[in-house]
Amino acid sequence: MIIAGVDEAGRGCLAGPVVAAAVILSSPIENLNDSKKLSKKMREILYQKILDTAQSVSIGIKWNDYIDKFNIKKASEHAMIDAIKRLNVKPDKILVDGFTLEIDVNNEGIIKGDQKIQQIMAASIVAKVTRDEIMRSFHYIYPEYDFISNNGYGTKKHLKALKENSYTPIHRLTFKPIAKD
Repeated sequence: MIIAGVDEAGRGCLAGPVVAAAVILSSPIENLNDSKKLSKKMREILYQKILDTAQSVSIGIKWNDYIDKFNIKKASEHAMIDAIKRLNVKPDKILVDGFTLEIDVNNEGIIKGDQKIQQIMAASIVAKVTRDEIMRSFHYIYPEYDFISNNGYGTKKHLKALKENSYTPIHRLTFKPIAKD
């Protein structure tokens, strides 16, 4: 049975896209874990190992304007579905971190799946590293927001930059504190 794991990164950010990954592993990979529980260096090592050894890896991205139009939950789901559709091997079953998806492939939502299931852990790592690289590139366009360090999350420095400079074209306008009541 071919099983794909799916997860996303960037749901709680104030800026940038939500990035989903779908991964079908060829064999188990040592040291996999939830991307949030790994050091940056270990994530990058595992990311490369996943790309080098997985049967299939794909990405789905929904940008901030899509998030603002549809909401973060729908944008995350749509990014996951895009990632699944882009796999070059059709899975028999999809294991999703958290919740089931409305898609014509057998799938199961697993609470804390990114801490339990190898395929979801791998997807978690691929999504996080991919999103971090996207945000790193935006750091050079908008250095005052410190995206290289905060990846779009609402850190003190990021919130201060929002107060002093307003928002950028990559900020989510429906998210507080950017959105006004």
